[in-house]
Amino acid sequence: GLSPREGGAGGGDEDTVAEATLMTLNLLAQRIEQLTGQIDELNQRLTGLVERHAPQLLAPVGIGPDSAVTLLITMGDNPERLSSEASFAALCGVSPIEYSSGGRSSRRLNHGGDRQANAALHRIVFTRLRHDPRTQAYYERRTQEGKTRREIIRCLKRYAAREVFNLVRMVSTDPPL
Repeated sequence: GLSPREGGAGGGDEDTVAEATLMTLNLLAQRIEQLTGQIDELNQRLTGLVERHAPQLLAPVGIGPDSAVTLLITMGDNPERLSSEASFAALCGVSPIEYSSGGRSSRRLNHGGDRQANAALHRIVFTRLRHDPRTQAYYERRTQEGKTRREIIRCLKRYAAREVFNLVRMVSTDPPL
């Protein structure tokens, strides 16, 4: 006769496969719980760091601890080296680049700069588009003016960079107590 491995009537393999599947799912669930705990702990530590060094960054809509830390790292430990909000925008890769052809002049996205900072500003803008009525109204108004989605996002990222720069500079230029 045929053994269970060869397709016989045994059924022992099905039990073994089910047990292996259950054990694997159990291990994966434990790993997910472990990683979730580590993520929560790291998020608490990041929040603590931001609250200690630049708590004002957590006040505006859309700026969470991860984005705040990324932008602070981009700015560096000496924000005074950035002479203007335009220099910070260029550092983040959100300053518009002029280009023209013939009589037409336009701007395009800057693909240079710190890509992580650019991604943080991107997250801020898209969070605001979902949750901030002022940003939603701005988006609608600019759409009515004929701006493309890409142009509007570029403007919003530039605005977010300006806001972050001013919030950090405001604190760093205060005289010590």
